[in-house]
Amino acid sequence: MLITTFWMALAIVLYTYAGYAVLVGVWAAAVRGRRPAAPTFEPEVTLVVPAYNEAAILADKVRNCQALDYPADKLRLLFITDGSNDNSAEALAEFAEVQHLHTPERAGKSMAENRAIRYVTTPFVIFTDCNTVLNPEAVRNLVRHYADATVGAVSGEKRVLNDGTASGAGEGMYWKYESFLKRCDSDIYSLMGAAGELVSFRTSLFKPLEADTILDDFVQSMRIVDAGFRVVYEPEAYAMEPPSFSLKDEWERKVRICAGGWQAMSRLLSLFNPLRQPVVAFLYVSHRVLRWSLTPLLLALLLPLNAALALAYGGLYSLLLAGQALFYGAAALGWWRAAQGRPAGPLLVPLYFTMMNVAVFLGANRFFRNRQPAAWAKAQRATAP
Repeated sequence: MLITTFWMALAIVLYTYAGYAVLVGVWAAAVRGRRPAAPTFEPEVTLVVPAYNEAAILADKVRNCQALDYPADKLRLLFITDGSNDNSAEALAEFAEVQHLHTPERAGKSMAENRAIRYVTTPFVIFTDCNTVLNPEAVRNLVRHYADATVGAVSGEKRVLNDGTASGAGEGMYWKYESFLKRCDSDIYSLMGAAGELVSFRTSLFKPLEADTILDDFVQSMRIVDAGFRVVYEPEAYAMEPPSFSLKDEWERKVRICAGGWQAMSRLLSLFNPLRQPVVAFLYVSHRVLRWSLTPLLLALLLPLNAALALAYGGLYSLLLAGQALFYGAAALGWWRAAQGRPAGPLLVPLYFTMMNVAVFLGANRFFRNRQPAAWAKAQRATAP
């Protein structure tokens, strides 16, 4: 029983982080190109920018939006600064074309988006974070996919600017891997959750979210998938942003995301049903659910299981135990070097991997104890691009 449990746990861990990538990579390559290229499509669209105490960068964000390669008469700009107590209003006042919404109460990003959508009169809406820079073709590359009536949402790509720090290199490395999986999921059928840095929706499909929603972008896009529409991933529409200011800030961000993952799983139960949408259920469980639930638990169990087997049988199990010890030792050393302001180098891989999985336990704890507010403390980022 101990041997069987160990090898099954190891198989699920390897599948989650490597086997799934290989499988969807081959699957996506086999189906890629079957759908015709998206044509030129230029509908009216509203670009919504939620911002909380971002006065210092609002003017730069507006200028970035003005520089987008899209007909100016078809692109509306809406900034919402609910809860901000800086001089956001003054910063936006010089831009007559910007519609500015503000109330002094802060209720979180989900509620701000719920309020903003009431002012959107265009058939498509795009949300983007204030601290990002969009490439000029971003809007054009997003909305062209809506010529296909089966597409309910389109997500852009998040690109993290590597500033040489451990948090920057780690976050950038993770997003390259994640972007590969997103591209494959989208090519196979649909993206399994959009990134809020740059995401668009058919306005008619946008449904108000619960006030306590943590991962607004993920839940909104997956409910659209649940309704029978596809979410397309468009890597040629991208949002560039600086990395977390420090490893500590990145750690806090990961814990919040994991708390949001547990909340999302509890609210998207119908996606687990393989009889409704078998491909969706497979992609959702493989790409998202395993990472947020079973796999981190199995990783934690592998160490004591391996130790017990090494004591009983030695040989291969001793080698595997030594490998685990070296891996987690490297992660600890990488954390220490990063805390000292020194580059983690190759230690970054075990460090970031371990961080992600430990964060799941803390995130789950926050979710079950209802300790993760929707209006979280604004993450500190490195200097804006």
